[in-house]
Amino acid sequence: MNPRIQTLPVTILVGKKSITSFANNNIFELWQGFSPRKKEINHVVNNDSYAIEIYPTTTFFQSFDPTLQFERWAAIAVSKIEEIPEGMESLTIPEGLYAVFPYKGKPSEAIRAFKYMYGDWLPNSEYEMDSRPYFALMGDKYKGEHPESEEEFWVPIKKK
Repeated sequence: MNPRIQTLPVTILVGKKSITSFANNNIFELWQGFSPRKKEINHVVNNDSYAIEIYPTTTFFQSFDPTLQFERWAAIAVSKIEEIPEGMESLTIPEGLYAVFPYKGKPSEAIRAFKYMYGDWLPNSEYEMDSRPYFALMGDKYKGEHPESEEEFWVPIKKK
């Protein structure tokens, strides 16, 4: 599972966020509160959904503690922001380099992919994690907990 290295342009998102941890996983509630309201957002770029995670440090996974808190977002990309629906916020991801890992399978079974990305590929590459947001990009081939579901994991990187 080798990633492609890609520069993401500045990306403007609108969605809902929460403070969570892996031990207190609230991803279902976050998406349940966001998905029915996507139609309220103006200037939508496409149908892709972004599951964003903003970790407090770039070493978050090196000394992994499932109780450490981070920001989690459910969002979609927009071309501009004129008004934001009540209860939602905007997030701008700055331009930067990403390692993009394709993933096929149930999202709940992606732990092996994450162990590879952060435990094998990243430490053995010429890159290190950058402080920009990580995200999963879910397009038309995303089917939730279906074994044929496809998405991409975007890991922010910079040269060591």
